[in-house]
Amino acid sequence: MTRIIADISVSLDGFVTGPDPGPDNGLGTGGEALHTWAFSDDPDDRRVLREATARSGAVVLGRHLFDVVDGPKGWDDKTGYGAGEVGKPAFVVVTSSPPESVRLTDLDWTFVTTGLPDAVTAARERAETASSDSGKDLDVVLMGGGATIGSAIDAGLVDALTLHLAPVVLGAGTPLFTGGAPRTLVQQSVTSTSTATHLTYDVLPVIR
Repeated sequence: MTRIIADISVSLDGFVTGPDPGPDNGLGTGGEALHTWAFSDDPDDRRVLREATARSGAVVLGRHLFDVVDGPKGWDDKTGYGAGEVGKPAFVVVTSSPPESVRLTDLDWTFVTTGLPDAVTAARERAETASSDSGKDLDVVLMGGGATIGSAIDAGLVDALTLHLAPVVLGAGTPLFTGGAPRTLVQQSVTSTSTATHLTYDVLPVIR
């Protein structure tokens, strides 16, 4: 069964970028420390990254994150999706205005202009097709940015939340949570390494 999994790195004080993020400084000042684990040689870090990449049937991201990863200082052969792990799922971007062109033309991009729920639906369809083709269950991964994941959780679109808690205090930046309805999480797994604590939770639906 295809699940919707939000997956993001976060600082101890709750930020998913450092201060002043932008296309030329995607993770903000000091934000690179959030993703140290993704380039670690620790076998548990590598396993977490490998398993997340392998389960990705489609990936959802917001326009700001797209502008970073497709920008001139964005992804390349060494720093693409999965930080070097093999995998090129379909990518679905939530945006009000699709770009005229993309730099990363070897990736499968879909631009959805009708909102996050429609983007998640489109990604689920792509992931289910990929699951059928591969013969194994694949998921939709919401990789960010923070506003996209926060909005998806608030809208009840997320089945599971994976946080890679980096041992850094950024002091400012882009927060992961900025309010919204209370949510109950059920912890499913914890993996601690020298570079991060990897936490996975099931997100329970809100009972109205």
